[in-house]
This record gives sequence, structure tokens and C-alpha cells, in this order.
Amino acid sequence: MESVIKQTEIPNIKQYMVAVGERARAAARVMAGAPTGAKNAALMAIAEAVERSANALMQANARDLDAGRQGALDAALLDRLELNAERVSAMAEGLRQIAALPDPVGEITNLNFRPSGIQVGKMRVPLGVIGIIYESRPNVTADAAGLCLKSGNAAILRGGSEAIHSNRAIAGCIHQGLSAAGLPIEAVQVIEVTDRAAVGELIRMTDYVDVIIPRGGKGLIERISREAKVPVIKHLHGVCHVYIDDKSDIDKAIKVAFNAKTQRYGTCNTMETLLVARGAAKEVLPELGRMYREKGVELRGCDATRALLPGIKEATTVDWDTEYLAPILSIRIVDDLAAAMAHIHQHGSGHTEAIVTDDYTRARQFLREIDASSVMVNASTRFADGFEYGLGAEIGISTDKLHVRGPVGLEGLTSQKFVVLGDGHIRQ
Repeated sequence: MESVIKQTEIPNIKQYMVAVGERARAAARVMAGAPTGAKNAALMAIAEAVERSANALMQANARDLDAGRQGALDAALLDRLELNAERVSAMAEGLRQIAALPDPVGEITNLNFRPSGIQVGKMRVPLGVIGIIYESRPNVTADAAGLCLKSGNAAILRGGSEAIHSNRAIAGCIHQGLSAAGLPIEAVQVIEVTDRAAVGELIRMTDYVDVIIPRGGKGLIERISREAKVPVIKHLHGVCHVYIDDKSDIDKAIKVAFNAKTQRYGTCNTMETLLVARGAAKEVLPELGRMYREKGVELRGCDATRALLPGIKEATTVDWDTEYLAPILSIRIVDDLAAAMAHIHQHGSGHTEAIVTDDYTRARQFLREIDASSVMVNASTRFADGFEYGLGAEIGISTDKLHVRGPVGLEGLTSQKFVVLGDGHIRQ
């Protein structure tokens, strides 16, 4: 394993980043014209390299985990950082799924004849060079590279220093696959320095980078959004809710609410606040409270919730706005659907919201009026994921409204240009 390059080994971070940008821009021109077969061949070769290198990837990851424990990373961050056999296999499977997806690049839609005789339509094209800044999760390296490659883009990846060995090992697999397919290895570059100055340069390189996608904690994303000169696709945080309506199937409601919180704690689509209609609370909360306690989830509730679940902590105003990313859950009893939606409008982050109800009219109202990138009926918030949505993988989940919203897959990494077809037509 190669040693991590320190800032002291690169005398000028700005020059280093400019060189990275120049290589990425040149590679992006090649990738924009790369045939679908070559891109798919690269993705399949990367998947094979990941599987062949599974032990090496986990050994590299072990170094990062050891350093993380010594650096007192909390349990949620260590969970996001970990690569095990299942997650390595999932990386390879995600790459194969991306290869199996239709190539969006070059697709022409809405081609119509105009009165002048010309045809006007739109062609889907790559964004160009995408800079991705992320923390902890090394699987993002493979997911981001795969999606950028299939959509004809070049990628500059800057993972967190806590995952540097894992990311470099995965990058080696990516370069093997690109080389095997005859594509430039510069189409995916992992920043070799851990110095934060590299991030500052990346988000200002308007000559070389077309869009920045940050993935990480709220502080990181706020900083990127505030300081970037390159356009940013972002989501700040995931304060996700499940609302259990008083016209819901109780068994179904318990199953959804339990899964939404406990299937995995350290993800942005994990439920952080449970809202329960007053008419359903006595049936739902005692059993859910027992299940959460057995799972080790700390509960914090409003006064009405604490009356039904004695001994739990009082939820403060801060709790309603907190993304815990941990086995902690806030619970609030509300009067009805209108009160639940008012709470979500005030405290939600625009990420994912769910209702459990058997009332069709209420379900439709929730779908129509809740402003979030994913809105669900009778399903766990944990489904808000590119893999589950059939995107093969995702590069992030955008809570922006322009130019893409929700899980960002292939189409979200492209733009459109107008195309005009004529046969010697001239404007009169």
C-alpha cells in the first residue's frame, strides 16, 4: 500500500489542483464521446477488480478504522466508514447495475417539426467535470465513479482523510477497469492530499469543474455552499419523519416505523422523528416503545408521549430539528394529519417524509402537500436510496430544486441542449 501524500510533499496545493483539473477536463472531452460499450466494459472490469481485491480493500479499510478509533470517531461514523465483505460485494453489484442501465448520453427527445420546416428537440449531454467531496463512506468512491463514467463525465473525488487508505485502494480498482476498457484513467482522480486547502481550491476551479456535489455532515455542506464558486448540488441534512395516521393498520404502522429507525442508524434517510396521531397513540406507542428499548434506541418524547412511555427523556425544541445519525428517536403525538404536516413543514429538511395510513384521501393529500425530495405512503424512509429506486447507485440525495432533486443517478448527472435538424433551411 502506497503511503498517503502529505501537503509537505506537494509544495503548492494550488498548482497540484490545477494539474488535476487540467487532466480532468481533457478526460471529460474523451468521456463525452465514449461509446456505451466502452463505458460498460470499464464498469464491468471495475466490478471484477473490486471483487478480486476484496481482501486488500478490507485491509486498507482496517487501517482507516484503526485510525478512526484512535481518533475517537463515534459509532455512527465508524459504521459509515466500515467496509465489510457484504459492502464490498454491494459496490461491485452497484457497478454492474449501472452498466445494465440505459445510457442517457445522446438521447434525443421531444423532436418536433416547426412551421419553418426545421425539427427542434433536446439531446442529453454530460455535465463535464464533477467534483465530489464526501466524508467517511468509502463506497461513495465506487458509486460516484461508476455513475460519472456511465453518464460520460470525468470525476474529481475528494474523500475524507479518515477514509484515505480505503479510497486509494478503490481508486486503484477503478483505474484498472478504465485502462482495460481503453479509457483515460484520468477520468476518475482521487485527490492525493488530505490537506483541507485542496477542498478550497476544488470548489473555486470554475475553469475546470462544472459542478460540485458534497456528501457529508451539515457543517461540511454549509461550508461548501457558502464558499463555492462552482455550482453545487447539495442536501444539508436528513431530518426524516414517519407519521402514523389514526386510520392506519397498526401492525403495518409498527413494522414501518421500527424499520425506518433501526434498519441502519447512520444514514440520511433514517427516521429521526416519529409523529403519531392522537387516536392511534395508545395502540401503537407501547409496543413500539418496547421494541425500540429492546434494540437500544434512546427515546425522547413530548408530554403526551411520556405519559404513555414512562421513563423516557423529554424532547426539547432542539430535538425536533436534529439529525441524530444514531440510535436516538424523538416522538411527538399530534392531533391529526394537518398537525403532522405543520410539524414537518416547520422541522423537516426536505429529504424524505412518510405517512402510514389506509385512507386514500389522506395519503393523496400528504403526497401533494409535503415538500420533500421523496414522499412515501406505507413504506419505510429507508427506501429513499438510488439503489432501491432502480438507479443502480446514487451520487447523493439532493434536497435542492434545481437542477435535480432526490437521489442523483445517471440522468441527474447530465444536462440537455437544444438540437436543430434542417435540410438547407434558412430563416425568412
